[in-house]
Amino acid sequence: MDFTGGITISGGITVVPASGGGASGNKAIFGYGDAGSMTNLVSNTGVVATDTAGVGTARQGLAAAGYGTDKAIFGYGFNGSSLSITNLVSSAGVVATDTTGVGTARQNLAAAGYGTDKAIFGYGYNFSAGGSQSLTNLVSNTGVVATDTAGVGTARDGLAAARYSTDKAIFGYGSTGGYVSVTNLVSNTGVVAANTTGVGTARGSLAAAGYGTDKAIFGYGTTGTVTSVTNLVSNTGVVATDTTGVGTVRAYLAAATYGTDKAIFGYGSAGSMTNLVSNTGVVATDTTGVGTVRAYLAAAAYG
Repeated sequence: MDFTGGITISGGITVVPASGGGASGNKAIFGYGDAGSMTNLVSNTGVVATDTAGVGTARQGLAAAGYGTDKAIFGYGFNGSSLSITNLVSSAGVVATDTTGVGTARQNLAAAGYGTDKAIFGYGYNFSAGGSQSLTNLVSNTGVVATDTAGVGTARDGLAAARYSTDKAIFGYGSTGGYVSVTNLVSNTGVVAANTTGVGTARGSLAAAGYGTDKAIFGYGTTGTVTSVTNLVSNTGVVATDTTGVGTVRAYLAAATYGTDKAIFGYGSAGSMTNLVSNTGVVATDTTGVGTVRAYLAAAAYG
């Protein structure tokens, strides 16, 4: 089975996650993916920097989120087998060496910040653990990952997650063997709610991030055909119907908040271009990419 193109599960569906969400940081970081462990920092004006040499285990299918108000964490992923390692990111965007993982090793998961200074990893895929998962792992405000919490909602992978309402989070979309548009809200104490019937195009391998200080956006992904459709999330966690996509259609990308109230989608299956999102949720046309072209990466806010 070729994992470089994602994980093929029942029904012949191939899914790889995108990550986003985290603290509403001033800057952002894209990292890892199918071309190595390099990272690219994003300034508070949305300018992407050239590659920084990677630190830690090169892997893909991981997730990332902000924690501690100004730091970030990359976690889990796949490099021939499922992993549970993490790498902390300082308030200056410096990535630390591997920390031995806690919880079920898996890939194709998602992560987001919650509760102003904490984070949550959720869902994902692990062959030896029975396929798609619904379990979660909470991250403290010092970057310590907790053991598994029993899952709530539909087990799935290839989903995305983001912070909304300043202190809550939302997991959305993904694949169970076929694409779904179900969402699960996360309280400001990290409690995951039961399924909410999805709105918008069912898809996987999309990305999500917070914007406007209290809202979120899901974007891009694949329905079997790549797309650029987006769905805005209100500050009460209500997902809006599809907005016609802007920019190059693609999947296997990542997204994060930057500038405290804006967001950026970047990289993925069509190259290294980025699309900035205003503080009102308007997605801009493509910006020429900087750094190594790659997919299956993760991104988070920091600083």
